[in-house]
Amino acid sequence: MEMKIVEIEGSEIWESFLSEVEEKTFLNSYHWGIFNEKIGHRVWYFGVSKNNSLLALFLVVGIKAKRGSFLFLPHGPMISESFKDQKKRILSVILEKLKEIGKKEKFDFIRICPLWKDEEETKSLFKRLSFRDAPLHLHPEITWELETKKSNEELLRGMRKTTRYLVKQALKTEGLEAIESEKIEDLKLFYDLYLKTAKRQKFTPFSYDYLENEFLSFLPQKEISVILVKYKGDILAGGVFVFWQKIGFYHHGASLPSKIPAVYLLIWEAIQKAKERGCEKFNFWGITLKKNHPWAGLSFFKQGFGGRVKTYIKTKDFVLSKKYWFNFIVEKIRKIKRRL
Repeated sequence: MEMKIVEIEGSEIWESFLSEVEEKTFLNSYHWGIFNEKIGHRVWYFGVSKNNSLLALFLVVGIKAKRGSFLFLPHGPMISESFKDQKKRILSVILEKLKEIGKKEKFDFIRICPLWKDEEETKSLFKRLSFRDAPLHLHPEITWELETKKSNEELLRGMRKTTRYLVKQALKTEGLEAIESEKIEDLKLFYDLYLKTAKRQKFTPFSYDYLENEFLSFLPQKEISVILVKYKGDILAGGVFVFWQKIGFYHHGASLPSKIPAVYLLIWEAIQKAKERGCEKFNFWGITLKKNHPWAGLSFFKQGFGGRVKTYIKTKDFVLSKKYWFNFIVEKIRKIKRRL
């Protein structure tokens, strides 16, 4: 029997399949799809099936933007460990389905950013299927991940010397406290700090509606929280953290310039909360390995907590119409302006 595309209804089958997949992020979760629906995108939940066995899953988000409309697979597709050797055929079947939707719904291109190793074999596979490198990536292609199945003493030993010192200083600083919350009111407090951080560091912030919808999409399962670090009542640092399928994710962060090591307490507390929830890994989200990149300082900070780099294949585009090239030019210019 040939491989075929099937629609997946409900979160149970989806999340159960992903629990057996090793390489994954919360962007693959069923509730990331719900979040995208909340912010106005069309969403499809698909699987690849053969002989009544589910080989792969892929979340498809239809994004209608002024610069161009596209079908997006955030960190997908996700292939069962048992069928990784059929990657080429699975991707071909997925591409045909996406082309069908693209033609019917008038999308200009397909964008895909799978969590597949950046290897020549994988690059050749995409090239043979007529994909090209995207001018920009929407989600991390390089991340930093820490194994959390360790004692606190082991975690401290694995840190950079200065990071370890500042974590210990933060834990000893009188009046410095980290507070975890699932309240919308505290998300608003975080957002105020986030806007100040965006202005200081000159990056484009997400809207409050974006953060609130993300928060509300993961909150019913208690898979998200905000942590605020206060010094004598003043908020100096904060973050939004996702805890999904035994992995903690540092998704959004903000801070004020201060000699108080608040940001070190923020991450230490988030790691502790991840451990309490049974997480085996803590993902620091995107980093850069370039020294002259706008994210270089933040990346250096994240790497100080110990862990390892994970590099995935670059985001790929498949052109469906000539309108793609307008988007290509817009994103190229945006990349240059942001010095990415």
